[in-house]
Amino acid sequence: MNIYLIVLRTVVVLTGIGVLAFMLWLPPHEGRNAGATLVEIYFKDPFLAYVYIGSIPFFAALYQAFKLLGYIGRDDTRSPAAAKALRTIKYCALANAGLIAGAVVYIFMTAGANDDPVGFVIPGVLAVFASLAAAAAAAVFEKKRTGT
Repeated sequence: MNIYLIVLRTVVVLTGIGVLAFMLWLPPHEGRNAGATLVEIYFKDPFLAYVYIGSIPFFAALYQAFKLLGYIGRDDTRSPAAAKALRTIKYCALANAGLIAGAVVYIFMTAGANDDPVGFVIPGVLAVFASLAAAAAAAVFEKKRTGT
């Protein structure tokens, strides 16, 4: 297998581990949850449940990217399985963009007088654009793969 594919697969795995670790580490240390118990943090915060459920398309896309890199390593990029992986990545990226946009709108609308939502809104908007770029790239590769 090509060393570049090994590096890319390692990056995909480390990205998944890093994001999962960040998702588990951040809630007890975040501002309003700083002194809360684990039950209060994980079972009384609907936004946190939204974030965890909303992360499913992200991890599904990472898994499909890992599989796609395997197809590339076997020089099997014209297979229906590779097309399905690209299509799944595209749909997961679009779902991710919509879910992040919903979170940004929620944070912006529910921010109190003493809150500054810009600290979340700006990275959220950038994440939406990154997800849309990933969806566009997957769509372009899918079209190139099928030759249409």
